[in-house]
Amino acid sequence: MSLFELLTELEIEFQMLEHAAVYTVEESRRLKIFEKLDGQACKNLFLRNKRGEFFLLTLPADKRADLKSVAKRLNLPRLSFASEEELEKILGLHTGAVTPLGIINDAQKKARLIIDAELQGKKLLLHPNTNTATISLAFADLIKIIQHTEHDFLIVD
Repeated sequence: MSLFELLTELEIEFQMLEHAAVYTVEESRRLKIFEKLDGQACKNLFLRNKRGEFFLLTLPADKRADLKSVAKRLNLPRLSFASEEELEKILGLHTGAVTPLGIINDAQKKARLIIDAELQGKKLLLHPNTNTATISLAFADLIKIIQHTEHDFLIVD
């Protein structure tokens, strides 16, 4: 099932903006994507630890990702970036298109989501599994998708 079929099935409202491919938050800013859609810009990182566990960290785009602190709070071994091959194999995504919405491709539920508490109650700006578009959807709707796919998630301060 495609992401847009799932959004329809779950009756999730969203806005979408198509744009040139972007690989970083800075490139998105240069194209003024965040000014054209209502919502909080997000940064998404696909991570792993030495035990071979995978995590998808979503946080506000302007917030520094302190991987050491996140690992400590969750009592995990050191976190590092997963490889591009792991990203493609597990989430079916490529570099620049990392998004929590990629969990729809993770049938084996290998990725665990870590979501920054600052995002609660906001509309979120996320890639719809491609870096040539951005969608705006409610935080509650992201949680609905996560629960529908039966993925584990944590909301952290």
